[in-house]
Amino acid sequence: MQSASEQSEAAEPPAPAARPAPPEHAYPDHWEADVVLRDGGTARIRPITADDADRLVSFYEQVSDESKYYRFFAPYPRLSAKDVHRFTHHDFVDRVGLAATVGGEFIATVRYDRIDDRGLPASAPADEAEVAFLVQDAHQGRGVASALLEHIAAVARERDIRRFAAEVLPANNKMIKVFTDAGYTQKRSFEDGSVRLHLDLEPTDRSLAVQRAREQRAEARSVQRLLTPGSVAVVGVGRAPGGVGRTVLRDLLGAGFTGRVYAVNAALTGETQLDGVPAHPSVGAIGEPVDLAVVAVPAERVPEAVADCGEHGVRGLVVLSAGYAESGAAGRERQRELVRQARSYGMRIIGPNAFGIINTADDVRLNASLAPQMPAAGRIGLFSQSGAIGIALLAGLHRRGAGLSSFISAGNRADVSGNDFLQHWYDDPGTDVVLLYLESIGNPRKFTRLARRTAAVKPVVVVKGARHSGSAPPGHRVPVTRIPHATVSALLRQAGVIRVDTVTELVDAGLLLAAQPLPAGPRVAILGNSESLGLLTYDACLTEGLRPSRPLDLTTAAVPADFRDALAAALADEASDAVVVTAIPWVGEDGATEFGDGEVLAAALREAVAAAPAPRKPVVVVHVEMGGLAEALAVATSTRPPAAARGAVTVENRSGGAATSPPRPVVPPTQTAQALTSAPQPPTSEHQAATSAPQPPTSEHQAATSAPQPPTPEHQAATSAPQPSTPEQQATIPAYPAAERAVRALAEAVRYGQWRRQAAEPGRVPEYEDIDESGAAALIAGVLGEDVDARGVTLDTERAGALLARYGITVRPTLPAPTPDAAVAAARRLGYPVALKTTAPHLRHRPDLGGVRLDLATEEQLRTAYAELTEVLGKPEELQPVVQAMVPRGVDTVVRSAIDPAVGAVLSFGLSGAASELLGDTAHRLVPATDRDAAELIRSLRTAPLLFGWRGSAPVDTPALEELLLRVSRLVDDHPEVVAVSLEPVVVAPRGLSVLGATVRLAPPPPRTDLGPRSLPRY
Repeated sequence: MQSASEQSEAAEPPAPAARPAPPEHAYPDHWEADVVLRDGGTARIRPITADDADRLVSFYEQVSDESKYYRFFAPYPRLSAKDVHRFTHHDFVDRVGLAATVGGEFIATVRYDRIDDRGLPASAPADEAEVAFLVQDAHQGRGVASALLEHIAAVARERDIRRFAAEVLPANNKMIKVFTDAGYTQKRSFEDGSVRLHLDLEPTDRSLAVQRAREQRAEARSVQRLLTPGSVAVVGVGRAPGGVGRTVLRDLLGAGFTGRVYAVNAALTGETQLDGVPAHPSVGAIGEPVDLAVVAVPAERVPEAVADCGEHGVRGLVVLSAGYAESGAAGRERQRELVRQARSYGMRIIGPNAFGIINTADDVRLNASLAPQMPAAGRIGLFSQSGAIGIALLAGLHRRGAGLSSFISAGNRADVSGNDFLQHWYDDPGTDVVLLYLESIGNPRKFTRLARRTAAVKPVVVVKGARHSGSAPPGHRVPVTRIPHATVSALLRQAGVIRVDTVTELVDAGLLLAAQPLPAGPRVAILGNSESLGLLTYDACLTEGLRPSRPLDLTTAAVPADFRDALAAALADEASDAVVVTAIPWVGEDGATEFGDGEVLAAALREAVAAAPAPRKPVVVVHVEMGGLAEALAVATSTRPPAAARGAVTVENRSGGAATSPPRPVVPPTQTAQALTSAPQPPTSEHQAATSAPQPPTSEHQAATSAPQPPTPEHQAATSAPQPSTPEQQATIPAYPAAERAVRALAEAVRYGQWRRQAAEPGRVPEYEDIDESGAAALIAGVLGEDVDARGVTLDTERAGALLARYGITVRPTLPAPTPDAAVAAARRLGYPVALKTTAPHLRHRPDLGGVRLDLATEEQLRTAYAELTEVLGKPEELQPVVQAMVPRGVDTVVRSAIDPAVGAVLSFGLSGAASELLGDTAHRLVPATDRDAAELIRSLRTAPLLFGWRGSAPVDTPALEELLLRVSRLVDDHPEVVAVSLEPVVVAPRGLSVLGATVRLAPPPPRTDLGPRSLPRY
């Protein structure tokens, strides 16, 4: 990328003598950031200081004459002492310079100078600045200037600069493109032989979209570099067999890695090879480029290894070493230093305390992990934060015949996290299904955004550990959340994530989604040779909210041909969207139970599926003690290699590795020949079921599921899965040893399919003409401008009502009633009938405790009610009674919104009352909510029938309720200072609704990390 140019600064006249020197400001360390560049490497962005003079001179000497010309509009071979002083001394307000560094050395710079309307140096309130870039030629094309523009624009906005001006030579097309592609509102003109650009720095939808698209490409590329190295060095390979380093080296070689492999150990002197690969005392001694280093040395020796790798151009690290944040305070500091050190060299890290990474692609075959056997190639991407769980998942998927595209066990995930791999898998053509085991979510807002985008093109299945521990697992740095786990789960489901509770369910759902098309609806046909098993399946379907038809009992006399014919009929029947086949062993003529026909039944079922008309329907099998059936159904899977290429897999417990508990053994699946020629043994555990190959969506399936189309032809090519090559591959069927497991997986697929169809039309955030956004902003500014607590302030009733009124939300007035006479006066003012309520904190919104009296139509009734309340519940000064006019009867509900530091603004809805609170029957959506979100929010409650005419009652005005939810959402979204809103109760009548109480809390807005310039988490 060529550097930018403004009018030659060398030609600028010196500042007028009368202009006072700008005041000194403290070094703004919050401007420091690590960023991922276009090629997947990293760079450090930081303010330039007076200590950087030598770095600046060295940097400038490495810039070509052409780039210098583009920068200064004239030949400018070297910087004068005056130039160096000017470019390294800044006040961090009117004059700011930022540098991108790698290895501590400058690779690019950007600076701005505040100017007035004549283009002369100025101070605030001038709100325009001239900006200029210079990028070292060796680093042009890496997206450095684009990243610097994002950060210098954020700095300028912080300093109340609203516009940038830049002058660029017409031939400097690359720099012009940096500005024009940024997405900001801009003006362009041609003056005196140069292009004059003016950029409005207020973020726009387009600038945010550009920023996130660049983020996705960069982070995906950084993961791709880790997964597709051309060469790997294992640092810490012992000379004697055994040990973590030697084990990883053996696993790399055993997987058939297609690149170069090197062994590194500082103690090596005379040896030239270990296990048949070149061995060296350091990475520097290799003398050839190394893309990936696997570090398996004690923690105290890791800094030396990282420096060796960084100084010799290694692109990424997999750190298996333990002894970091999981070990306490000293380990946490050691982990911070590890990340800082690696990033300073432009490297990304998996780990520390990691189990490793695997890529099964034929042209890579990378097993840089402690898994002793390469998994079968397939189309499932698997991420695990736990090495032990990762081992169990690898074993379970292997037993059930599933293959992987890639596997990552990230350990403490100090740098590379699940978010990065979501960026990669989003447009990875080799991955159709994403499975994630997470114990913490470091950036929930970003995770939700990425998961929503990925789920629109391929399923994302998540199981989260450490749900109820109340803290993050050791070694995980995450924001503290105040909302319950159930709320987080609801928000993930809103984003299209398939949320499951156990590792078994993770595998069950993943296998079905990888092997079968999405169901077009919830209608399920059930057929099999056991009436009892059919009824269990029927009940399980009802429990999961599906719509099963009456089970078709083929009787125990059914043979495989009967199953084939019945399945073919069910698949052709337009009254069903999915089919569950149940099977038990059948009894032969001599009365003996026959187990050997599982393979024949599997062939019959595959034949029926292969011959089924389009659009295809998902089929799952529930089997009980059907020897060979599960294995035979797995034989056809396209996620597995040919039989000759498969072998037994065993996992050893290795001391010093990432795993902290003994792994479960991996049982090899029955070989193809064995399945066809010998009688297999019954399953040894409930996990010994089978699955099949992931199927690409056919055009009919795409129409049935209404999957949103990718935005570009390139993306369509990247996300379309290869077509299966044989009918058997098209007919693979996942099998389960229990009806509940099969139906639960099917139900998740149904719900996900429904979400995909709805995602094609995601709804809209409506505009309301009566909203007074500026008036609300002025009211909020007035309150926060007062001397209030830094933690915020709760508005009084009058100001809360005034703020809500700006958004078209009317709160029914309440009048205090400290005495019976005051209550009577209030009732006369409001008009009878009235309600008398206590507002004491322990009685507020608790009508079940007797603190509310309704329909008081006369003064006598009001005085009697007042006397009863004070006699039973306490003195008036304790009860704080109020009087409110009666409203039309309806259903009492609660509308709330709050800002959580981990997930952002959340809109919540539920019915009022202790019962709903005890049951946790509250629905949640992220803000801003769309009209579709509001409708779903109301209907997702278990008690929702009360709103729609339950047991003959009149349905309430749900459109009015949806509008109220959307108005609250708009208020919180427009004004982040509104950190909490509670409307309780909201009485929804058959016509209209009434808000009877409101609480609003304001506070300085929390920082929005998702709206700032691209950066990695700080350490």
